[in-house]
Amino acid sequence: MKKVVFAILMAAGIGATYSFTMLDQPAKAQRITAQPVKIGTAIGDEAPDIVMAGLDGKEIKLSSLRGKLVLIDFWASWCGPCRRENPNVVAAYEKYKKSKWKTAKGFDIFSVSLDQNVDAWKAAIEKDGLIWKNHVSDLKGWQNGAAAVYGVSSIPMSFLIDENGIILAKNLRGLELHKQLDMHVKSL
Repeated sequence: MKKVVFAILMAAGIGATYSFTMLDQPAKAQRITAQPVKIGTAIGDEAPDIVMAGLDGKEIKLSSLRGKLVLIDFWASWCGPCRRENPNVVAAYEKYKKSKWKTAKGFDIFSVSLDQNVDAWKAAIEKDGLIWKNHVSDLKGWQNGAAAVYGVSSIPMSFLIDENGIILAKNLRGLELHKQLDMHVKSL
């Protein structure tokens, strides 16, 4: 009987020692797997890449702006509400383009036009002072490929993405755009 009790105590002691030893193992021994980020258009999703022709006909990729906070802005020259919102978007660009960010390395705007007429599109960019360089369109109007992927059913529509392409906020207009951007500016 003493041998059985001794064997049980020894087994318990070895098990306890083994448990504590495992706790002391380096983190790499304790495999923790992060879940992959879903590509989609909900807040928290990775924004789908957009590859589309710019004003000069050359392709521009949304993913080329990784590292920056980016406002994806869906609009059109013929859209009254878009044109009325453009001064606010320009003001945000001017205010934040040189800001210091908590994690991003800058701020930019990626404008996706739902225009069909290239001359009207270019004229609206000029007239509204949309001075950033990332303007794209496939000139298919409501059949725009990026608008379809992003589920855009009305414009203006916007998505704010972080430096990793993760959607932070959607449909930002007016003061709400500035409030969202302020949340990511590095405090002094």
